[in-house]
Amino acid sequence: PHVDEMLTLSESGIEPREGAAPSTSLDPGFKPVPGDALLVIDVQNDFIPGGALEVAGGHEVVPVCNALMDRFDVVVFSQDWHCPGHLSFASSHEGKSPYDSTQMPYGDQTLWPDHCLQGTSGSSFHADLSIPDRVRVVRKGFRKHIDSYSAFFENDQTTPTGLEAYLKDIGVRRVFVCGLAYDFCVRFTAVDAKVKCGFDEVVVVKDATRSVGLPGTVEAADEGMKEAGVKVADSGSLVAALVGL
Repeated sequence: PHVDEMLTLSESGIEPREGAAPSTSLDPGFKPVPGDALLVIDVQNDFIPGGALEVAGGHEVVPVCNALMDRFDVVVFSQDWHCPGHLSFASSHEGKSPYDSTQMPYGDQTLWPDHCLQGTSGSSFHADLSIPDRVRVVRKGFRKHIDSYSAFFENDQTTPTGLEAYLKDIGVRRVFVCGLAYDFCVRFTAVDAKVKCGFDEVVVVKDATRSVGLPGTVEAADEGMKEAGVKVADSGSLVAALVGL
C-alpha cells in the first residue's frame, strides 16, 4: 500500500495485543452505534514521560483509551512517523531550539525535538495500549518538508492522509477522539473532522487526553474546538454530553 493509505496491523508490522486494564471511569450507559468511530491519536512512546517530546501525564490516557476501544467496532490509530532530518525538527534549523517557531511555506511552524522517527521505539505505540486486531493505522508527518498535526490533513491543510475517505467509505458519521496531545494533534484532528470533513458530530474525550501546554496552546485549543462545534466531554459523562448535542 502507499504510505498515505490506511494500513492494517499486518501492513504496519504491528502485532495485536491486550493492553493494561481498562479504566473504570467510562460511562456505563455509553454505547456507540453503527456509524461511530474512535480515533486514538499518537499514543506513542516519544510523547510519554521519558520520551523525546514528553507530554506530562501522557501515560495516564492509556487506560481510558483501552476502555473506549472495548466499546467501538471502528478504531483508527494515528501514528506520527517522521523521517530523519524532518523540517519540523529544531535540529534541522541552524540556531533554533526546540519549541522555537519558524516560517514554513504553509505558515508558522513550532519546532520540536527530534521525535517519532520511523521504525524506532520512540515511534512505537505505548506498551500498555491495547491493540485490537480490527485497528487501522494512519501514518502522518512522513513527508520531510511538511509537518502533520491532524490525522486528516498535513499542516498545509490540503494534503490528505486517507483517513477521511476511509471513514466515509465505511459509513462513519460520528467521530470520537482521544490521545495525545490535546492542544496539538487531538485539537487539529477534531476540528478538521467537524469543519473540513463535515462529520455530523465530533466528541473529544477530555480525560483520555493530555496537553503539551506551551504558552496559550490549551486556551487556543479550547477556543478553537468550541468555535468549530466540537463537543468536549469526560469519559464518565458521555451519555449526558451526547444528549446535549
